[in-house]
Amino acid sequence: MTVNVHEAKARLSELLDLLEKGETVVICRRNRPVAELRRYAEKEKTRPIGLCPELAPLTDEFFEPLPSEWLDAFS
Repeated sequence: MTVNVHEAKARLSELLDLLEKGETVVICRRNRPVAELRRYAEKEKTRPIGLCPELAPLTDEFFEPLPSEWLDAFS
């Protein structure tokens, strides 16, 4: 769908409904396209622990508290 700036301002709620359905909206100024609106692609909400999938998975030992000697070294 293509709309001019004035129409986009007047019909913003309607345009957002179209975007939610997957349609793309082109906004024009003086009949020249200046912007393209499309649905926002939500990113994955959770991030897996660890950055390298080739490494072995984390064991329960990873989540245990550090030894007191190690903790003392940090302070």
